[in-house]
Amino acid sequence: MTLHITESVWLNASDICSLEHIAEVSGLSQEDILDLVHTGVLPPSNQDRGNYFFHTECVVIAHRARRLRDDFELDTQGLAVAMRLLRRVDELETELANLKSRLLRAKR
Repeated sequence: MTLHITESVWLNASDICSLEHIAEVSGLSQEDILDLVHTGVLPPSNQDRGNYFFHTECVVIAHRARRLRDDFELDTQGLAVAMRLLRRVDELETELANLKSRLLRAKR
């Protein structure tokens, strides 16, 4: 029998966290996070370049970025492209689920 340990964190969409916290929980360096900010992948909740804050949902984005970077040995630009494509896939899957739901309701 294999035992898998999973860590979970409850994220409140209205909470914010610091750049340092995102770095700590994601495994990315602060420089990597700033690269993601500059490429538009990780949107800060403020525009103070010296003291960025992020909505807690950015923890998930940063963690995903770190895994992609490590698993596929991506540079900054490759990581930005991969993250944009994954975001678009997520958007399309949500749209498809909504359309399927509407179609099922219309058939009733």
